[in-house]
Order: sequence, then C-alpha cells, then structure tokens
Amino acid sequence: MTHSHNLLGEPDPTLLPANPEADGELAAGTPAAEVAAHHPTVSAAWAALAEEALNRTERQLPDTIEAYAYARTGYHRGLDALRRNGWKGFGPVPWSHEPNRGFLRCVTVLAAAAGAIGEHDEQDRCTQLLRDCDPSLVP
Repeated sequence: MTHSHNLLGEPDPTLLPANPEADGELAAGTPAAEVAAHHPTVSAAWAALAEEALNRTERQLPDTIEAYAYARTGYHRGLDALRRNGWKGFGPVPWSHEPNRGFLRCVTVLAAAAGAIGEHDEQDRCTQLLRDCDPSLVP
C-alpha cells in the first residue's frame, strides 16, 4: 500500500499551474516587459526582466536596483500564487516543476541583487527560502 503523505510531516510539494498564454509569448520572443504587462501575475515574466537587468554588461547600480525591483515584484506575485495553491509558507516548491521556476528565478535574482547593494540580511533570507523550497538550488 502506498501513502501519499510524508510521515515526517513535511507538506506535499506545491506545484503552480502553468500559464500557457504567457509561456507561449515568452517562448516566442515577446519582450518580457510586454508579457509582464499582459500577464502581471506571472512570475516568469518578472524573472526575465530581473535577469535582463542584472545581466547587463555595464552592471551599473541603476541596473541592479531595477533587477531588485523586478525580482521583488515577481517574488510577491509568486508568493500570492503559491498561497492560492495551498502553500502555507513552508514546504517544497520544486524546480523540476516548470511553472515553479519563475518564482524561484525571482528569488535567485532578488538574493543576488540584495547582495550587490549590501542588503545581506535579505540576501540570506532569500538564500534560505531557496534552500527550503528546493535544496538542490543552493549548494
């Protein structure tokens, strides 16, 4: 007989639903800003904007602040989606489930941007959240 719950009390993984329309726009090369405008609740669009800002070759402070702001927006949109899907603020949010990746990417960029501007407490909180969501994401 197979049981569907963890005997140690850890909740089941939270698996966000896909958004085929937004995913299709991103895959087709629609600029991330347009996708975020069309689908403001989709963390993947905010993650793309944050990564673009953080990865600009000139890496000036305004780009880092822009990345931080985009990542924070996507992070909060992701938290809202996770809660709507049963997440209680803890438990697995696996990277292996594609729709979870937008949120996890936002948390990753938020940690990096926070570190770049010296907000180390926020960087540590984000790193711990990633570790809690999916231990494979943080060494």
